[in-house]
Amino acid sequence: MEQLNDASHWLHQYLPFDLNLLQGAMILLLGLAVHLALRALVNRLHRMAEHSEHRWDDVVVTALAPPLRLVIWVFVVFMMLRIFTDTDDALLKFLNEMYDTALVLLLTWFLIRLIRGVEEELLRPDREGQSSDRAAVHATAQLVRISLWVVAGILILQTLGVSVSGLLAFGGIGGIAVGFAAKDLLANFFGGLSIYLDRPFTTGDWVRSPDRQIEGTVEYIGWRLTRIRTFDQRPLYVPNSIFSQIALENPSRMLNRRIYETIGIRYQDAGAMAAIVDEVKAMLANHEAIDTGRTLIVNFVSFGPSSLDFFVYTFTRTTQWVEYHAIKQDVMLRILDIIHRHGADVAFPTQTLHLEHVAPEQDGENAQ
Repeated sequence: MEQLNDASHWLHQYLPFDLNLLQGAMILLLGLAVHLALRALVNRLHRMAEHSEHRWDDVVVTALAPPLRLVIWVFVVFMMLRIFTDTDDALLKFLNEMYDTALVLLLTWFLIRLIRGVEEELLRPDREGQSSDRAAVHATAQLVRISLWVVAGILILQTLGVSVSGLLAFGGIGGIAVGFAAKDLLANFFGGLSIYLDRPFTTGDWVRSPDRQIEGTVEYIGWRLTRIRTFDQRPLYVPNSIFSQIALENPSRMLNRRIYETIGIRYQDAGAMAAIVDEVKAMLANHEAIDTGRTLIVNFVSFGPSSLDFFVYTFTRTTQWVEYHAIKQDVMLRILDIIHRHGADVAFPTQTLHLEHVAPEQDGENAQ
């Protein structure tokens, strides 16, 4: 160090110009050269990533390039300021704090860009193995970003000389007071967190609650509330804490849809009942839209007030609401055709009134 100081004093003594200007110019030129070299390297890495089978390397390069270029110029500016303020200790301390703060912010910027790139890659429409749970991916990325900014804030406060331990202790006491004041908000937050972790439903699912008047398609899952579009196209905003207190059905995750119908024929068609039941069962067993791996029952079940009833119990392969009703219509029409082919017909409610015959009185008896 003494030799460097001696050399500096010698240069100051014998050179005809200011040494600080020479050092600043050299650092500036060096920074420009590194910047150009880095840009050429990044362009080369991008071209290599385009020919790669995996896109993750491109995500990392894209996230790293702007923060890394900015780091170079932050270092250049810091070194030039140090050259011209090397005698002011207070200013040097301030510059060191600003330099550390800038590095923390640049590192945070890189990680934020990396998280955003990973999120976009996971949700890319043409990506093989794309995540179907878009809400979970988005929520996880958002939670990581929030946590990252909190950590960055703590690190910045530490570089500025703020007591982090005292701040955390004060935050703990204040957190208790805030928790009591905003318990509903926190309940909704943790309700949203449980939705993201347990995933009882996701965006696009049809949900229904037998406990509340909640039914529709999930459009958005937030940290405080969930937006559901009802079937009459009205938006329904449900606080997330509600979902931890109610039973919820998710028909979108059904494996099949059920056809369960009771059909009655006339009493005078009793002789055709066995043949009708057998043919209906055979028809369902050979129907291309019926899942024969599930329960399939067709049986004569009861003597109704005005009909002989048999029931059909089976499951369709599809779970789509519109397609299911088209299949059900086809099944019902085929059953009706089977009934008519056997000379029978579907019964309708009837009543038979029996009148008792009363003999007329004789004339002689009337005369008396």
